[in-house]
Amino acid sequence: MSMPATTFSMRNAMRRRSANALLIVILPLFAGACAVGPDYKRPAAIVPASYKEAAGWTVAQPADAVDRGPWWSVYADPTLDALERQVDISNQTLKASEAAYRQALAVVQEGKSGYLPTLSLTPSAQLSKSASSGGGSGSKPHGQLAVEAQADWDLDVWGRIRRTVESDAANAQASAADLAVARLSAQATLAIDYFELRAADENKRLYDDTIAAYRRSLHIARNQYAAGIVAKSDVAQAETQLQQAEAQGIDLGVQRAALEHAIALLVGKAPADLSLAPAALATDVPVAPAGLPSTLLQRRPDIAEAERTMAAANAQIGVATAAFYPDITLSGAVGFGSAAFGNLFSASALAWSVGASVAETLFDGGLRQAQVASAQATYDQSVANYRQTVLASFQQVEDQLAALRILEQEASVQDAAVQSSRQAAQLALNEYKAGTIAYTTVVTAQAAELSSERSALTVRQNRLTASVALIEALGGGWTADKLPSREAVARS
Repeated sequence: MSMPATTFSMRNAMRRRSANALLIVILPLFAGACAVGPDYKRPAAIVPASYKEAAGWTVAQPADAVDRGPWWSVYADPTLDALERQVDISNQTLKASEAAYRQALAVVQEGKSGYLPTLSLTPSAQLSKSASSGGGSGSKPHGQLAVEAQADWDLDVWGRIRRTVESDAANAQASAADLAVARLSAQATLAIDYFELRAADENKRLYDDTIAAYRRSLHIARNQYAAGIVAKSDVAQAETQLQQAEAQGIDLGVQRAALEHAIALLVGKAPADLSLAPAALATDVPVAPAGLPSTLLQRRPDIAEAERTMAAANAQIGVATAAFYPDITLSGAVGFGSAAFGNLFSASALAWSVGASVAETLFDGGLRQAQVASAQATYDQSVANYRQTVLASFQQVEDQLAALRILEQEASVQDAAVQSSRQAAQLALNEYKAGTIAYTTVVTAQAAELSSERSALTVRQNRLTASVALIEALGGGWTADKLPSREAVARS
């Protein structure tokens, strides 16, 4: 039977009045919507006007700026360049950090879903049969079909969802900065291991030259002994000195193999798949200009990570504060039900409902106060961690500036010591051949020469290591502009 026109118009009028009444309740809530809790402002940190250790010395040449390309290119080593470029592609630690960043982006999208209503659809079908009251046979089965759509919308009047998304976005930015920290750390570690490997190659070359010199000295001692000029003990000393040098030269292979294996791990390869031919250690020590301390806050990814973590913690105070306010939810449902499919979507089978609910916790035993206090304490902790990270970054720069300045001075003195020890060893050997001194003096002079040569090599290696450490301390050419913005994180 069709519905009378007057009845249908009355129902429509009732629906419009109900909808208008609901809008009257909702619109003021949106007009007065706010995000409770403190808005984020970056706290101040202790920043010196200049670097203490930068005074009184000039940057060694070449002084290429690190922002002209990959920072390791200042060392002009093709092998190092090829290895560094594999870090981003194959390093498993970076892959884990990159996956963590993608997870953080997904959490942001998860939080943003709270802005929109949740919709569900529930179709159902039921067939039932009951026994007849008077007869022996049962009644005929009858069925019921239904389709219902449900919508629920949690109104973010007090900004709980917005603060959650704000916190999630800041955490995603912190995760992006953590990825940059991991990348820079892997690159710097690779460069340091590479220079240590080359220092081991130089040490091996030094021992090979020393062993050759010791063999010549042994030949001289044997000739002197055969001529009856010296005792057998001189030959024994020369043999002992040669054998010790040979053993020490062989031992260098252990260190080199371990360094080669470490480099393989950093570039994501099995140790068996990477072999590096011996080569000389760099002689030039490029130093990145330190710039002003104030720029360091924008050049280090770990500072950016600490700052974004602080912003995320600040937003969580708002999330905890929002729990003190009522939770307002809109809900609506529309459905059709009929015993026959043909009549399922007819006007007479329609049923709908719309409403709003307000939920407010009246007593929780101090739970919400404790949650706000906990969020505030977490924020205070992140502020302290941020300021400590800033202070530690200045310390690292100052340490490497001092190391480079002092090692430069040490290198000059040590190079002079090498020249003196070489001359002393040669003079001692000549005097021994002339029969004016004992072989013990030759052994002592040659040992001093080897020690001076190794010390000079160690100083050069330490200068290169300090150079890498300074570039890392300055952020390796990274800037805060490379951190994805909150809008970019939300779009990802």
